[in-house]
Parts: sequence; structure tokens; C-alpha cells
Amino acid sequence: MLALEGLKVLDLSRVLAGPWCTQTLADLGADVWKVENPGAGDDTRTWMPPDINGESTYFLCCNRSKRSIAVNFRDPEGQQLVRDMAAKADVVVENFRKGALERFGLGYEDLRKINPRLIYCSISGYGRTGSRAEEAGYDFAIQAESGLMSITGEVDGEPMKLGVAICDIVSGMNAVQAILAALIVREKTGEGQFIDIALLDSAVNLLANVASGYLATGKAPKRYGNAHASVAPYQVFPASDGSFAVAVGNDLQFRALCSKVVHQPDLAEDPRFATAHGRASNRAELAAILSDIFRTKTKADWFAALKAAGVPGGQIRTVLEVFEAPEARERGMFAEVEDQRHGKLKLPAPALNLRGTPTRKPSAPPRLGEHTDAILRDVLGLDDEALARLRAKGAVA
Repeated sequence: MLALEGLKVLDLSRVLAGPWCTQTLADLGADVWKVENPGAGDDTRTWMPPDINGESTYFLCCNRSKRSIAVNFRDPEGQQLVRDMAAKADVVVENFRKGALERFGLGYEDLRKINPRLIYCSISGYGRTGSRAEEAGYDFAIQAESGLMSITGEVDGEPMKLGVAICDIVSGMNAVQAILAALIVREKTGEGQFIDIALLDSAVNLLANVASGYLATGKAPKRYGNAHASVAPYQVFPASDGSFAVAVGNDLQFRALCSKVVHQPDLAEDPRFATAHGRASNRAELAAILSDIFRTKTKADWFAALKAAGVPGGQIRTVLEVFEAPEARERGMFAEVEDQRHGKLKLPAPALNLRGTPTRKPSAPPRLGEHTDAILRDVLGLDDEALARLRAKGAVA
């Protein structure tokens, strides 16, 4: 049994935030109908490199276990097909510019009339209300505008974005949470609802303790590079052959670091470093002392010592090293799936581990329009003659 088995999702989204949301719903068992524009499809189908035999690996990251149907939104019959699917669906997810779907008769108010139980999730850069609702939103711009870049990067360096589109991904996660909540509400009321997810809202919410610190004190936060504003030593340190991470979160761990790892027990009694507040206030002096010690041995030496002492720390791995690490296979962090074109295809796997209702065994992301006929037959009950007419007219592909 899958947690969301039987749930039907009409996916009108593309790129990352919306597809990340609907992929998670598919992982949990929902039947996701990915509606794409004939000819081009989801924008990320052309985002290369990297690629595998001409197919974008970006598209592969967020479209596993879905079915693709190619429908021409500009054709009235294509629009009607989408309305007919919405009548059968439980959830719609879309990330068009404000007003675009309304012009096709596919906005929330249009679709709720034919399906009052429909949960309609709209994902946009700045939300569907407010002075910037008309603007398109892109992850990089949102990282800049949300304050995330201002707190990321070296102390004296340029503001820096994260290496992945974090605002898109967390917006997709927030959309999943909201949809699941709306499904619970629908069980009580019988009614669907509109969900308004904004990348900017999600990114500002990601500021977490940085936001609460500013709001409570009025003090502007600073960049700390790989260090932490409130906790020390909590940063990257140099070893004789590279760098590694140390993440001391409390006084007990600091005492273990001093006595069992660097063998300097007096450091834990030093008034400058004896408390968490003292260590954070005197981080530069502490870092200098520890750096001199850590430079005397290799990363492997220090990581083994940290592990033996129960002090949190981490190897700084490349992506290659991550997927070669034993825990990647032990925890099922990637999956190998059958694929028509490539034979076997390795994909990231869901990170949701439900013991009672495990996630779906992943299937390969669909080719553009791969399931057009199957969806129109299974969901709308169309016959071969109707399919041929729609295809000849250009309403589907």
C-alpha cells in the first residue's frame, strides 16, 4: 500500500518548484499527470549540460514516477481536455504567471465550479497577492532578494548563492505540506481550497534563527563563511592534507574535543572558552588555537578521533564521494530504474522513509507526451477515433 494511492494530481507546472512538489506526491503513491506543451515540453528538457545521450539530467531530477501528456493550451479543445482532467483530479499544481491560466479558462475559480473538491496549488515567485504578484520569480533572484545571499559566503567576500536552487526546492516542499493539510481538511468539510505558495515567502522563512535574531534585536546579521553565528567551534578547519568540518554544539562536546581529540584539557577550563557564549564571543582566538593543532595531522586522523570521542564532525566530500559512500547505498539514496532508451538509469531516490507505507518504487521520468493516449483513455474514456481527431487537429501530441 502507498500512502497517497488513488490520489490523482493534474500537474500544470514546469522547471523545479512545481515538479519537485508533484514528484514527492508521486513518490507517495499519487498518479501524477504531467501536462506539457507539444513540441518543447517542460523548459528543463533543454537545460544541458549535463545530459545523458542528449537528455537533460536536470529534468530527470524532479520528474520520476509521473506520466506525461502533451496538450496544446492554445487550442480550445486542448483547454477542454485539461478541464475534463481537472474534473477527475484531486489536486492541481501550477506555476504560470498570474492570469495566464485564467485566460484559458483554467484558473481556480473556473475549475472549482466543475470540481468543488479540487485542491488548487499555485506556486509563484512573489505570491498571487501584493504589488509584485505580476512578476516572474526565479530562484537566483529570490536568493538575492530574500536575504539568503547576504548571509552566505566568506566574511569579506561576495554574497553567495547556494549550489542548488534552494528556494525552488523548499517552495516545492512547502507546497506538499500545504496540499497534505488541505487533503485532511477536505476529509472533514468535503471542500477543496486554493493554496498560494510564494518562493519569496519560502526563502524568507528559511532565514530561521537569523530572522528571529534580527526581528527580536534589530541588529543586522553578518556573514560568517563556514562558521556559525551562535556556536563555536562550528566551522571548517585545516588538516595537513586538506580540510574537514567540526560541529561542536554544547559544552559537553567541547570538553570531549579538548580532552579526547586535541588532548588540551586546559582549553575547556579557559574562561574565554568554558561556555558556549564565551566560545562564540572569542571565536577567532579559539579557531587560531585549534587550527594550529589540526594542521599537525591528516583529515582521516582527525575524523577518526572525532568519531571515537563522540564529537560531531564531517568529511568534506565531493558529489562523487557521496554516492560512493557506503551509507548512500545502505540508506537507498539513489535508485536504478529500467528505461526504454538507456536500459538502466540511476536517479536520486526519495528521502521519505515511511515504514508502514513505503514510497513508490521509482520509475523513469517520462518522455514528452509518452502517456498521452493512455491518460486520455484511462482518465477521460476517449476512444481511438477521438484520439486520432484530436491529434490531427493539433490539440494533443
